Amino acid sequence: MRQKPLPLVYKGLKLDCGYRLDVVVENRVVVELKTVDTLLPIHEAQLLTYLKLSGIRTGLMFNFNVPVLKDGLRRMVL
Repeated sequence: MRQKPLPLVYKGLKLDCGYRLDVVVENRVVVELKTVDTLLPIHEAQLLTYLKLSGIRTGLMFNFNVPVLKDGLRRMVL
């Protein structure tokens, strides 16, 4: 599995790889993978940024550092 580069344009300057998306499914869902104690607002902000910049409306965040995986799942929609 490879990360997908997300180009970024700022004030006319194009950065070919401003961000790296963990997983993109069928160009319809951004999947962000984490292994943290708790998901924080900064993690949600990161996923929202990826959604806005990519134009993809749906995102999933998985935190694998939980006893039950469903407790580490968050879905976000623009």
